[in-house]
Amino acid sequence: MNFKIATLALALTAAFGGNAFAQNTNFRGTIESFDGKMIAVKTKDGRSVSAELPENVTVAATKAFTAADIKPGMKLGVTTVKGPNGAIMAIDVRPIPATANVGLSPYDLAPESTMTNGTLEATAAGSNGQELTLNISTGTVKALITPSTAMSQSTPGERADLKPGETVFMAARKEGDKYIVARIQVSKNGVKPTQ
Repeated sequence: MNFKIATLALALTAAFGGNAFAQNTNFRGTIESFDGKMIAVKTKDGRSVSAELPENVTVAATKAFTAADIKPGMKLGVTTVKGPNGAIMAIDVRPIPATANVGLSPYDLAPESTMTNGTLEATAAGSNGQELTLNISTGTVKALITPSTAMSQSTPGERADLKPGETVFMAARKEGDKYIVARIQVSKNGVKPTQ
């Protein structure tokens, strides 16, 4: 990995691109209720959050994704943390749209985690797992997939999928004293969003 380039890109993203990410707050948890307009979620830290789901926001469901599905040229969103000896460990891997921007940004999935959006250049098998080489335009990032790496992918869903008890990832912006959902993904057939 070109560590200096990756670190510089992360710093620039935090300095200049942070506002785009700061506008939304991510919530992860279990749906308590959905009345067709307002969704209530019990977050992983025990809070109850309610948000308005506009009609024009598309609901995504979730389906399985594995290391065997990863192919060169695919665009991936990989959440990473630093592991032992400074190794970059993938804690979440998801395919993302071909039109998604590439680069690095701070992420809130785990303490000090980073979201890397990049195009897969190569994979290599190692004793500790599978190493991905991601092209982020300004350089490359290598990330190691281990047996504990979570993986999933989004698939078209519908509002009827938003049932109490399902697991949800929700990005929402604060407007006044309420949240407005900008993006939402829900579990389906037992497969949960991993982001």
